[in-house]
Amino acid sequence: MAELHSAAPSSGGDGVTIRIHHRVRPEARERYEAWLRRIIAAASGYAGHQGVHILRPPEGGQDYEIAVRFASEAQAERWRASDERRELLEDIRDALQQEEAVEILSGIDYWFTPPTATSKQPVRWKQWLVTTAVIWPLTMLVPLLWRPVFSVFPLLDTWGLRHGLVAATVVALVVYLVMPRVVRLVAHWMFE
Repeated sequence: MAELHSAAPSSGGDGVTIRIHHRVRPEARERYEAWLRRIIAAASGYAGHQGVHILRPPEGGQDYEIAVRFASEAQAERWRASDERRELLEDIRDALQQEEAVEILSGIDYWFTPPTATSKQPVRWKQWLVTTAVIWPLTMLVPLLWRPVFSVFPLLDTWGLRHGLVAATVVALVVYLVMPRVVRLVAHWMFE
């Protein structure tokens, strides 16, 4: 089951995702879930934090995938190297079957990273097709949604400013709402 915890985006450069894999001992799952709530709350207090996505294991599974998003590489590294994170990890270490695996991904790399080590990296044409399928309808719908605002505030409807508002809205929808869900829906096809 996937869960998304989001926060308001903050400035600071290209977005970065810290992807973490934990294999939890079966008898420690409840304790791990409580710990997960604590570490999510702690991460959200750091500058540049943009949200956490959790992919929980299916019934009987033990592998958790956690993606913590930050606005910049420097902000992600501050959290990753923090004493607070190190102490929280020490609290749960005995509940893990192996050391955590951590990857740092920037931009859209996270969407197209194979879910397991045995999955194939998706071919470029599949990445292009999925990205186009997500962005194309948004480029038609978002300007229509902005139209009432532009009619009330004509200054916003000036050339350049209008395009910037529409582009920013499309990108926000793709990054925070649409693309993570679409990739999950087509994951079997993407990573075959």
